[in-house]
Amino acid sequence: MARSSPTGEIMPFTVAIVGRPNVGKSTLFNRLAGRRLAIVHDTPGVTRDWRRATGSIGALTFEIMDTAGLDDVDDHVLEGRMRDQTLQAISRATVVLFVIDARAGVTPMDEHFAQIVRESGKPVVLVGNKCEGNRTHLGLTEAYSLGLGDPLALSAEHGEGLVELAEALAPYQSDVEEQGPSAVAQDETPAPDVSPEIHLTIVGRPNVGKSTLLNRLIGEERVLTGPEAGITRDSIDVEWEVEGQRIVLTDTAGQRRRARIGDGLEKLAVADAKRSVDFSEVVLLVLDATEGLDKQDLTIARRTVEEGRALLVALNKWDLPDDREAARRQVADRLERSLPQVRGLPVVTISALTGDGIRKLLPAVRDVHARWNFRVPTAALNRWLAEATEKHPPPAVSGRRIKLRYATQAKARPPTFVIFCSRPEDLPSSYERYLAHDLREHFDLVGVPVRLVMRKGENPYAKKRA
Repeated sequence: MARSSPTGEIMPFTVAIVGRPNVGKSTLFNRLAGRRLAIVHDTPGVTRDWRRATGSIGALTFEIMDTAGLDDVDDHVLEGRMRDQTLQAISRATVVLFVIDARAGVTPMDEHFAQIVRESGKPVVLVGNKCEGNRTHLGLTEAYSLGLGDPLALSAEHGEGLVELAEALAPYQSDVEEQGPSAVAQDETPAPDVSPEIHLTIVGRPNVGKSTLLNRLIGEERVLTGPEAGITRDSIDVEWEVEGQRIVLTDTAGQRRRARIGDGLEKLAVADAKRSVDFSEVVLLVLDATEGLDKQDLTIARRTVEEGRALLVALNKWDLPDDREAARRQVADRLERSLPQVRGLPVVTISALTGDGIRKLLPAVRDVHARWNFRVPTAALNRWLAEATEKHPPPAVSGRRIKLRYATQAKARPPTFVIFCSRPEDLPSSYERYLAHDLREHFDLVGVPVRLVMRKGENPYAKKRA
């Protein structure tokens, strides 16, 4: 399972962290990653999909996978589907960290899943977590009965025992170096040159089909789906390459109205989804075509625009409405009225379940991403400014007309423009909105937020008079 870069440089080996629920897998994942990536909560079964990150202990670097807690249940229930996700992660790993709760000792569930891990044929490092201080825990002694070798005493919460863990993992780095480039896994062949990455975050209310859409796009059951609302909790990043384009897809938890958010766990999941939007480039808002545009959808869209992200709308479950034209018109009209700051927002009709319309998504994502990165030449920008002020001159305040002298683009991502004028503090907000709307239409910047900054221009004669 070793990987190498196109230059022959050896990439980190992969470690899957597994065990029954609530033994501290996500806490260990965050400790090794060096930052809080996975949601940690006292509720068992918080983690549902496996997620990957780069981990390290000192000079030792590797890829880590956090997984759902293993449960001995029927395959068709949610916990059974979670277990299947964990087994998928084990199959991709170089080595497995099998974690038990040293304070609770070895349970029948630990024994059952230790057998599953042994049958996988993967090398295993046995970890007894929650070993704070120098106390001796009965669970460490009992762990020998699992037949997975000598257990390591560890405290993921306090960072104790990491040196010993690094020593246990170091041989797998050595194995990677000895195998060299020939050890590249078949499904991890170095990719050819592709376009720069686009970070695409999928957001929406619960049960609109976000996870189903991600699985449809990448062509595999990477994240859990099902009829239960609120399955996704952690934001899951998945790398996807298609038609020469590399995209980092992020699946997020469904976001309900604030008044309906219940326990602290749901609040953590929604906060994680909002952070994903902050770090994205394009945000895909998924709507249920049978329900139309809800007030909460507008809340999510407005926050996306306020954060300066490019926005795209996917009208999912398009195979279900009886009157498609009415459904499309209702969404388009509501967007036009409620989101004038991104007028002309692209709407793509799809069915994540059947795959209809999916081919239209990538061109739409590329298009809105290009607009988000767009730069306007200064000469063209000032020609537009002259035309805009001629069509609709700035107002006169206290008998003196405000003069707009010069415009320049300060940055892209999102497009941000500075206009120098005589008295920016007196320019009405309605005129600023007119300029932003006219600029967006003139340069075809639909679907992306446009920011205007009014700045006072220097008076070239001020120093001479002084």
